[in-house]
Amino acid sequence: MDSISGNYDVIVIGGGSMGLSAAYHLGKRNARTLVLEQFTFFNQLGSSAGVSRQFRYPYTEKYLVKMVKESVPFWDELQSHTSQPLLDKVGTLWFGDPTVHTSEGNIGEAEKALTAENVPYTKLTAAQIEKQYLFKNLPANYTGLFQPDGASINLKATLQTLFHQNQKSGFVTLLEEAPVSNIAQHHKRFEVTTPQGKFTADKLVLVPGPYIDNVINLLGFNIAATYWNMTSAYYRKTRLDIQYPTWFVFQQPVGDNGNEVYGFPEVGWDHPGYIRVASDFVLNPLTSPEQRTSIPNPQELAYTAAWVRQHMPGLHPEPEFTSTCMVALSKISNKELIIDFAPPSVPNHENIVIYATGWAAKFVPLLGKILSDLALDGSTPFDISHFKTGSTYFRTAARAEPTR
Repeated sequence: MDSISGNYDVIVIGGGSMGLSAAYHLGKRNARTLVLEQFTFFNQLGSSAGVSRQFRYPYTEKYLVKMVKESVPFWDELQSHTSQPLLDKVGTLWFGDPTVHTSEGNIGEAEKALTAENVPYTKLTAAQIEKQYLFKNLPANYTGLFQPDGASINLKATLQTLFHQNQKSGFVTLLEEAPVSNIAQHHKRFEVTTPQGKFTADKLVLVPGPYIDNVINLLGFNIAATYWNMTSAYYRKTRLDIQYPTWFVFQQPVGDNGNEVYGFPEVGWDHPGYIRVASDFVLNPLTSPEQRTSIPNPQELAYTAAWVRQHMPGLHPEPEFTSTCMVALSKISNKELIIDFAPPSVPNHENIVIYATGWAAKFVPLLGKILSDLALDGSTPFDISHFKTGSTYFRTAARAEPTR
C-alpha cells in the first residue's frame, strides 16, 4: 500500500460513519483509499451526536422503507466482524395525532408504505399505547403503530467495527486532524491539501457531514441547507421495570414549541439507568455548522422536560447529561438525502461522489456500498433516483477558490 504521502485511487473526505463505511467497501475492492478526518476519529462534532441512533422501518415514502430492507444484509455482514451487538432490537413505536405531518412523515402514510413493502406492524389506540408502553395522559384521538424490527443502533460499536476493519485492510489509510484547505486538479487527478500534506487520487468521495459546504465550496458550488442544533438529554429511571422501544410522537405545534419529541430505550453502552429523550425541532436554525454549541437551548430543553413530566411515568423529569445534536437538512423539497456526483460545471465531475444532508445512520453499511459503487463504477445497482440532485439544485459558490 502507498505511504500516507503517496498517491491513492480514492480519497474519502470525512471520517465519520459514512466515510468509514465507504472506505470499508472501497478496501474490499482493493482500491487504495485515504480517509481524511478534519477532527479526530470518533468525535462528537459530525452529523448528529451521541452513541445511539434509531434503526426503524416506518417511513412515509415506500422507497425509504425498501432501502431499510436493503440495508439489513449489510448490517448482518458488519455484525459478522464483531461480537458486540450493533443493533439492540427493541421495536419502533410511532404514535400521536394522526393528522400531523412532520419532518419524519405521517403515521397513516407510513402505514401505507409499510403495507406496500410487506413490513409487519401493529396498529394501536391511545389506550393501548398507554397500557403496553407506559406513556400516560395521551389525548384520546392519538393512534400509533408498532414495528417489532426497529432497534437502537450502537453507533460507538458500529464506528469501532468499521475503523478496525479499515485498519486491518491492506488498502485503507486513516488520517485524522487533516482538514482540507484546497482541492486542485492536475491531468484529471485530484490534489487535496491538508495541514499534514498534499495527497492525490483519481476519485473523491465527499462525506464531511454538516461541513459539506466547507468542502464543496473548494470546487466552486454549494448545497442549499439549513442546520439544526437539536436538544437532547437523559432522564433517570425511577421504575426499574420500565423499558421503551425507540419512539417518535407526532403532535401539533403549540406556539413556538415544535412539540415533536423522540426517544430511545435504556442501553448498556450509553448511561445505563437512563432514558434518552430529544426534541425534533429547533427554535433557531443555524446558517453554518460553525455556529453549533454543545449547550442546549434552554427553552427547547424545558419543553422536552415538560413532555417527559406529563407523559413518561417512571422517569425523573430533571434532564441530565444534556447535549446537542447537529444535522444539516436540505432545503430542497423531498430531498432528505443527497447522493450524487458533482455538477457538470466542475471539471472531472463524474469522479466526485457526494453524500450530504439528512438522518441516515440506519443506512450506514448500505450507503458505504453505494458510495463505493459510484466511485469505482460510476453507477450502483441500488435505486438512488430519489436522492440525486442534478445540476438544478447545486449553486455556484462565489467565495470558493476555483480548481485549476
